[in-house]
Amino acid sequence: MKTFSAKAENVNRQWWIIDAKDQVLGQVAVAAANLIRGKTRPTFTPHVDTGDFVVVINADQVRVTGKKEQQKIYTSKRGGFIGNQKVETVEKVRQRRPELLVHRAVKGMVPHNRLGNAIVTKLKVYSGAEHPHSAQNPQPFSVA
Repeated sequence: MKTFSAKAENVNRQWWIIDAKDQVLGQVAVAAANLIRGKTRPTFTPHVDTGDFVVVINADQVRVTGKKEQQKIYTSKRGGFIGNQKVETVEKVRQRRPELLVHRAVKGMVPHNRLGNAIVTKLKVYSGAEHPHSAQNPQPFSVA
């Protein structure tokens, strides 16, 4: 028996929609990462992009547990110069751009290579309930 290896061009991609309203950030991110990576499919192949498209709505109403709203920090270094480290809490990121909370969480759950960069482009995150992907007829996906 030969081992089956999926080809990226033969994958029929579906569109899924996840409503993040009052859902825990980590659980939404795990569900989205598994769908865009293709881990829910029987033809999952680790080195091939076999995943689906995911639309996450209501990202501004996602919930974090414990004291993460004030204590969890996101850091970024800009330019490589001394003193150019930017530190933000979840609260500040939520005010500035709430889509980044879900996007950063999902991006951390996919491989950190060229395949992961290609996979994360299939994630679409919106802060409100409206999205421009209604023509693709996304199916609702419930977070467990």
